[in-house]
Amino acid sequence: MNKFELITRNVEEVLTPEDLKSLLKSETPLRHYIGLEISGFVHLGTGLMSALKIRDFQEAGIKCNIFLADWHSWINEKLNGDLKTIKEIAVGYFREALKICLDAVGADSSKVDFILGSDLYHHNDLYWLTLIEISKNVTLSRILRSIDIMGRKAGEAIDFAKLIYPPMQVADIFLLQTNLVHAGLDQRKAHVIARDVAENLTFSPLIDRNGKKIKPVVIHHHLLLGLGKPPKDFHKMKKEEMEEVLIGLKMSKSKPESAIFIHDSSEEIEKKIKKAYCPPNDTEYNPVLDWTIWLLLPIFKEIKVKTTQGEKIYTQKEDLIKDYKDGLIHPLDLKEAVNVYLNKLIAPIRENFSSGLAKSYLERLKSII
Repeated sequence: MNKFELITRNVEEVLTPEDLKSLLKSETPLRHYIGLEISGFVHLGTGLMSALKIRDFQEAGIKCNIFLADWHSWINEKLNGDLKTIKEIAVGYFREALKICLDAVGADSSKVDFILGSDLYHHNDLYWLTLIEISKNVTLSRILRSIDIMGRKAGEAIDFAKLIYPPMQVADIFLLQTNLVHAGLDQRKAHVIARDVAENLTFSPLIDRNGKKIKPVVIHHHLLLGLGKPPKDFHKMKKEEMEEVLIGLKMSKSKPESAIFIHDSSEEIEKKIKKAYCPPNDTEYNPVLDWTIWLLLPIFKEIKVKTTQGEKIYTQKEDLIKDYKDGLIHPLDLKEAVNVYLNKLIAPIRENFSSGLAKSYLERLKSII
């Protein structure tokens, strides 16, 4: 598999394939970035979907960086909005959890740089110059469209710090000189701003091997669905409305019953999967099927599922989707398979949190939440 295929496999979107091919052709060194807020326990989406793509990037020879966004978490009132606590959890529990996830999917955590926002901003005049220059190239209405749905609903009642969030997110990309930006689809609006302002910057522009200003290439991985039901009118929504709802229905720490955390017990996993929304024949909105095709199949390469025709091994998502849609796979049988494979995946991760520093970091977070 060539570099382009490794970088773009198992993703929702590439902005743009042409730009990526151009960077590869010019042999411009690729430098990866993903920024993560510091909040509650790490779940499958944050920990494993992100790690799975980092594994691909490393295989393609790309230097990978995880940005621990403590200031952004502070702005968004995570961990009670206490910056000191956020920083403690970022460099303790969160970094340790992400390292364990990286190693669990076959990536090399020792070759990933973890960068704390506070460290990047400290005594860094260039950061603030870049932030202001980005802000001068973006309108207020554009920023309002870029903040999360809860902020938009708040309207004029929103605190001003949340309006600074998108330009800060964009500035991080350019300060770190990362030309391969990676995240879930929920970060798309900020990433499009980064691409739109890139060629107007005089402070911290991205430059290719030929000395030309370039836009960052953006890779969006899939957002794993939460385990709950969608709204009743979901299938009747227009595309834009549907996309907004899907972002709201992603796996979330704030809805623990809809998410599986990387250190959940086997009993907790089984209980959550049993209750999960998994309608028969429905392949359009089906969280259990979603996890199977986007997470488990890429990790395990093959999934064994009981069907009406006996046990069958699936290596291609298209075959699994077709059989489920045709009723050859019963929802309970799919749930049973997912439960088995999730426990295989999480058992060694859970074991890492049973002793040592990882255990102490986890206990500290439990005392805060």
